Amino acid sequence: MKTVDADGEILSRREGAVFLIGLNRPAKLNGFTPKMLKELAAAYTAFEHDPAARVAVLYAEGSHFTAGLDLPKVAPLMGQKNLLRAPDQIDPCNNLPPFRTKPVVAAVQGITYTIGIELMLAADVVIAASDCRFSQLEVKRGIMATGGATIRMVERAGWGNAMRYLLTGDEFDVATALRLGFVQEVTAPGDQLNEAMKMAERIAAQAPLAVSATLRNARQAVENGPAAAVTEFEPTQAVLMGSEDVREGVASFVEKRAANFKGR
Repeated sequence: MKTVDADGEILSRREGAVFLIGLNRPAKLNGFTPKMLKELAAAYTAFEHDPAARVAVLYAEGSHFTAGLDLPKVAPLMGQKNLLRAPDQIDPCNNLPPFRTKPVVAAVQGITYTIGIELMLAADVVIAASDCRFSQLEVKRGIMATGGATIRMVERAGWGNAMRYLLTGDEFDVATALRLGFVQEVTAPGDQLNEAMKMAERIAAQAPLAVSATLRNARQAVENGPAAAVTEFEPTQAVLMGSEDVREGVASFVEKRAANFKGR
């Protein structure tokens, strides 16, 4: 059995069209070290640039997703630029460019604190085990959440619901996370990765160009408002209509068969 480095590691591999990214420091509840933060950005960048990878699944080894940042190791570096990544790498929290163009499904379980919540909110779909325990507890440590929680918790749950947890650091359960829109599906503990893989495979079976266009347009609406997204409807559709994937989509409909999209 492989010995895990004391500072942990990020695992990555591709299975078909699905790119798996795993947190691997279970003895320390997958607490993030600087090494893991840098490796996570490298893994997201590798996913983005792998032409055969259509969707990623973010998961964690062990019984817990992550206890958050390993503060004794990370605190001396906080406030510095490029803690998470080099400027040309993909931001796992999806806050700064360059932005990824392909979807991510997150599978979370057990303790899912601080950066764990921010990573799952930065994903596109979240599958959560019923034993999840969530807390955005930065205020308890004298710091502020800077991975996107102050934006996305408000966006998903509304101001009061977000502040209820952001300003207290209180823990909340999976039923609350589902009610507030932080997670999309709940499964039995131990099944979250399998269910996330099933979701990823369904996404990967769709037309890649259309999937990326959908992500891009939705992001435009969130960041710049619905009117900005609407202006892109016709030009984006015109580009997609010239693709091989549209011809394959129509043919599969006529022939009553599953489509075989190429991303062209």
